[in-house]
Amino acid sequence: MALCMGLGLSIGAMTPAWADSGASGQALVGLPDFTPIVKQYGPAVVNISTTETRVARGVTSPFPPNSPLNQFFAPFFGAPGQPGAPGGGAGQKYQVQSLGSGFVISSDGYIVTAAHVVKGAQKIIVSLTNHHQYAAHLVGLSARMDVALLKIDAKNLPVVQIGDSSKLEVGQWVLAVGSPFGFENSVTQGVISATSRPLPDDPYIPFVQTDVPINPGNSGGPLFNMRGQVIGINDQIYTNSGGYMGLSFSIPINVAMDAVKQLKLHQKVHFGWLGVMIQDVSMDLAKSFHMKEPVGALVSQVVPDGPAAKAGLRPGDVIVSFDGQAIYNSGQLPPLVGVLPAGFKAKLGVIRDGKPMSLNIVVESLPGNLENTVESAASGGPAQEGEVKRLNVQVGPLTAEARKQLHVNTGVLVLGVGVGPAAEAGIRPGDVILQVAQQQITNAADLQKLVAALPAGQPIPVLVRRGEGSFYLVLSLPH
Repeated sequence: MALCMGLGLSIGAMTPAWADSGASGQALVGLPDFTPIVKQYGPAVVNISTTETRVARGVTSPFPPNSPLNQFFAPFFGAPGQPGAPGGGAGQKYQVQSLGSGFVISSDGYIVTAAHVVKGAQKIIVSLTNHHQYAAHLVGLSARMDVALLKIDAKNLPVVQIGDSSKLEVGQWVLAVGSPFGFENSVTQGVISATSRPLPDDPYIPFVQTDVPINPGNSGGPLFNMRGQVIGINDQIYTNSGGYMGLSFSIPINVAMDAVKQLKLHQKVHFGWLGVMIQDVSMDLAKSFHMKEPVGALVSQVVPDGPAAKAGLRPGDVIVSFDGQAIYNSGQLPPLVGVLPAGFKAKLGVIRDGKPMSLNIVVESLPGNLENTVESAASGGPAQEGEVKRLNVQVGPLTAEARKQLHVNTGVLVLGVGVGPAAEAGIRPGDVILQVAQQQITNAADLQKLVAALPAGQPIPVLVRRGEGSFYLVLSLPH
């Protein structure tokens, strides 16, 4: 009581320095009031609960079935007789329940959420703020775009207002409504930290980055601007703890609604495609490709018969502009291309061997068969081995089956890597060396001869295939 009184007296007797608003007598920045948005559009935000049936994969306890220690480790491995439990359980079915959020986009029951909230669910329940619950039907989803469209049998529902995410600016106030940890219709606020932010696992989505507190259960909920318009779908956080740590990412509503339109028509969501694998240009790579600055998207792989191959693009080319827009890093390119329709014609600004050039390319639709992975480049084992002493590596030829899997006609398989330049560059056993200094490698003798003639102390680009992808490393040979 005394403490409260003391603070009250001090506050009443003082005039804070920040209260002086200058000669105009008005504050430069006013704090926002979010209550009108919550009152008008909060009822259109829904809670989504799902039930999914899974099959145990047989994760077992390290203790014998009759060990008393199993009672302490049951939460991690399952109790005896349960999925994944000691003494059995592999192959058994069990149910997993999860929570998420969504929002109503039409009064007749169409609801938008994130695909990962409902993917694989056998049962989807939508709860409104008036406590009415409905079984939802999944109209369609795009896992790559992480957008899903649901339908419930209801009428005269409250709906949100859709905004325009292309007009977002860094520093704008935004508001998130959702069900973090199951706490329905929780409201959090913050500002836009960045726009068009690509993430490694979602290259086609130009995310809106904010500092709005988002936690598990917020996924699929709306991100509002100060006009009460939905400008994003809350989707991801960057975290080491599993909870919010200051970085939240939302799918721009323009991108999401484009996918929703296709899902509503029961169409497969289209993505523009160039048929290349790309990577950022480091300072060392820029030097090795005779570039003045480390900018652009370095082409490390070109899909045979794809749009890039037809346009004449090659591994080692650096894309510095697309359809008149400058490309400063590899993350910029996929979102630009992904939203374009098949048949769209664009100009590529390219640097090849340090010289600028222009190529014409026609965008195609992303094929549905690009999820195949190559397990091993060494299928069947090498027939002969060769040692490249200057790199301190052992290499061997690729089998015909490995070449077919990797879609390559050249290259040698790295069998072993010792201490030396190759290891320092990041080359590993199992890698396939495709090019060195932009010269194709056919066999160990080619590699030995080429490496012997390379200058010392200069950055040399090395193109390697690792698993299903190709990328460049920088090699520097000692004097």
